[in-house]
Formats: sequence, C-alpha cells, structure tokens
Amino acid sequence: MNKIIIVLGMCGAGKSVLCDYLETKGFERIYFGAITFEKLKEEGLEATPENERMMREKLRKKHGMAVFATLNLPKIKDAIKNGNVVLESLYSWDELNIILKEFKNQVVMISVIVNKELRYERLNKRIIRPFNKDEAIERDITEIENIAKAGPIVYADYFLDNNGSIDDLYKQMDKILNKINA
Repeated sequence: MNKIIIVLGMCGAGKSVLCDYLETKGFERIYFGAITFEKLKEEGLEATPENERMMREKLRKKHGMAVFATLNLPKIKDAIKNGNVVLESLYSWDELNIILKEFKNQVVMISVIVNKELRYERLNKRIIRPFNKDEAIERDITEIENIAKAGPIVYADYFLDNNGSIDDLYKQMDKILNKINA
C-alpha cells in the first residue's frame, strides 16, 4: 500500500530539506504552500512575508481552515495511485483531519524539530524567502495562534531532531522509512 508522509514543523525546521530527500527516494511531493503563491500571482502581488500571510489568512477566512488540504485533495488522490507521496507545509489541525479522514492508515506524520535560535539563524541565511529573527518570531506566533499549527506537529508519529547535520537528518529518516516499509 502506498504511503503519504506528512512533513511537519515550524518555519525553518528543515521540512523542505527532508521533502527534497524523500523525492530522491521516489516520493511525489505536494507542496501546500504552492496555492498561496498561485493566488498571489493571480492578484498581481509580490511574494513577501506580509503578502503570503495575508493570502493564507484570506483563503482560510473565505474557505475555512482546511482550505489547503481541500484544494490539494485531487492532486493527492491522483499521486497516491502511482506511488508514495510526501506532503509539505500542511499546517492546521483541520487540514490534518481532512487528510486522515480520506487516507486513514496510509498516513505517516513526521515532525522536524529544531532549537528556535538555530531555526532563526538558518532562516536568516536562507537564500529563498529569508526571514530575520523578528519576522520569524512573528510568523511562529501567528501560525500557532491563528492556524493551530502546533497540534499536528505534536501529534506526529515520529520526531526528527534537526539540530545536527543534514546527513544526521537523512539517517534518521532512513530508519523511519525502514520501519514504515517493514
């Protein structure tokens, strides 16, 4: 049976790095955040942290907290027919419930955990969509308070410590893949 791995974590935890790795293992990646960028482009807005936040909140206010899962459901259904899938940037408890209801025992949730200061340092050095410490703190608080992001993170099946090297992260992921495939 094909699996859906949901990679969870706060901004800068290493979700994209882990999703990149899973793609090399044959997983098809579905990035929930792509919808935000598509909508910004449709409205002719630049992809800034402020505009991204505004768009995410606008979409959730108009369509509900599960909007990103609902809009991605057809893509996920198509992808799971052909192989394993990795979901990146699922945030809210409502989004998680949609995925769990639809795919039940095919879902494995993995949280990437990193010390805050290291996350903030990595975000500041990030080439694509960097955040300074104040922006990162604001985003953390907004995501926890406004979209119930913490629930899915703490409800994960597995937790990966990303305070070390990328190779350490990959080794931890390989152990989980071995357990899933056993």
